[in-house]
Order: sequence, then structure tokens, then C-alpha cells
Amino acid sequence: MLPDPNKRQRKPEWLRKKISFSAQKEMDQLLNEIGIHTICQEAKCPNISECFAAKTATFLILGGICTRRCTYCNVATGSPLEVNQEELDQVVLAVQKLALKFVVITSPARDDLKDGGAKHFFDVTQNILKTVPNTQVELLIPDFQANLKSIKLVANSGAVIVGHNIETVPRLYKIRKASVYQRSLDVLREIKKYAPKDVKTKSAIMLGLGETKEEVVSVFRDLIDVGCKLLSVGQYLAPSNEYEKVIEYITPEQFSEYKQIALDMGFEYVHASPYARSSYMAHEYVKKENDVRF
Repeated sequence: MLPDPNKRQRKPEWLRKKISFSAQKEMDQLLNEIGIHTICQEAKCPNISECFAAKTATFLILGGICTRRCTYCNVATGSPLEVNQEELDQVVLAVQKLALKFVVITSPARDDLKDGGAKHFFDVTQNILKTVPNTQVELLIPDFQANLKSIKLVANSGAVIVGHNIETVPRLYKIRKASVYQRSLDVLREIKKYAPKDVKTKSAIMLGLGETKEEVVSVFRDLIDVGCKLLSVGQYLAPSNEYEKVIEYITPEQFSEYKQIALDMGFEYVHASPYARSSYMAHEYVKKENDVRF
């Protein structure tokens, strides 16, 4: 049964998260001094103060402007600027200043670039690994419009995890402008095919947009079929009234059920909770106690 899209949903108690503005202000100042973007800031992530208080962040390379106009995402859209080569050193400086051991690198979609920005992902990753060799890197990539050369490049960048978010179920893909469900699956399949054997693939899905349980489980199955074994499942929260509205708030108990279903299907590690996001607590996916072996 589909949720009623016309029924107004009130934010439940379990989504009333306290925000530490002092911790956020301190991290904002540090990142602004370096001149680097984070997806935490651009997408108004609900975990921003928690992560910033722990001095962790997901760095947004290739600028803060996306070439697509997805109706759920707060990242600015428009005509991007030229690729900033200084980001190679800016990201390393941020990693060093924050003493990070695990770094997540992502970007907006850059359909204006022939390779979608893949070479920049590769260069940033290699620069981190050469300069701060004890740091592990995870990449969260756009689909590069399924450019195989780009996919091969990031798959062999040295990152321990290469992720691409499926975001929602096929029926609701209209919210992902210029994206195709099967193409996203193909990207994950090709990463797994061309990456070194110890590299894991990861994906994420948002709930609460009107999907059914059967549709969600079907997406899990599709991800397993393309070799993706790391999964994040979280609640969609509209950045403002201008975006897709929340159709349903998924309970913590439902998230626990989805987690168990995914684990039973063969995922090696699953983070499923209302505030789970693809890069939230990303280092946990590589801990030995989670049985993810590198």
C-alpha cells in the first residue's frame, strides 16, 4: 500500500536532533580559512554539528555548483566554475589540520566536464595518500554519465571504498534529474569489475518519499546483484518547502527491520537509522569488528 502523498506529516520526536551551533561555527571558520567546501554545509546535512564537533567532514571537490536540478537536494545548481587545481592542496591541508585518519571525498555532478571530474577525484585521492599515507580515502562519486574510462580511473584511485548513491526506488526517479536507475546500478557494477579486489562498493537510499517496502527490498536485491556490499539507509528530510515533501516518517523500528533484511540478503555492513547518510560515520564501514576486510 502506498503512503498518502496528500497527508501532511509532522516531524516525530525521534527526529528532533539537538544542534551545537558553537561546534559548527568553529569548523565553518577552519574550512573557510582553507577555502574548501563540504557537502555537510552545502546539503544542510542534519548531522553537521555532530560531525563538526568530532572534527570530521566530507569534502566537496569540483566546486559547490551542480549541473543537475534534483528536487530533493540543497546543493546549488547552475553553471559551474573552472576546476580549481588548488583543491588538491586544500584538501590535504584540511586533512592534516583535522588529523583525519579516514576521509570522504565527493562532488556535485559535473556534466560540463568531459570526464565528469574523474581525473580530479583521482588526483585528490593520490595527493592525500602520498602526503598523508596513513589516511584512508572513500570516494562518493556521481554517475559520470556511465563513462567507462572515468569509472576505471576512480576505481583504481587508491580509495578503499568507492560509493555511488542509488538514492531512491525506480518509480520515484523523476526526482533525480538527468539520472537513470539502471545507469547507477551499472556504475556500481563497473566499479566492482575494474577495481582491485579489496576495494568495496557502497550505496545509499533515502526513505520517506512514498516508496513501498517491496520496492525498497527490490533495490537492496539489485545492489547485491551488482556486487555492492555496503549500504546506508536514512530518512529523507526536505531542506525547505521548495523541495520534495516528506510523505512518510520511517520509525526507528522499521529502520532496524530494513537493516536486518539487508544483512540477511548478504550486505556486509549496513547503517540504517533516521539520520543515517551515505558518509555519516563512514569510518565504521572499514572497522574489522564489522567484518569488512581490507
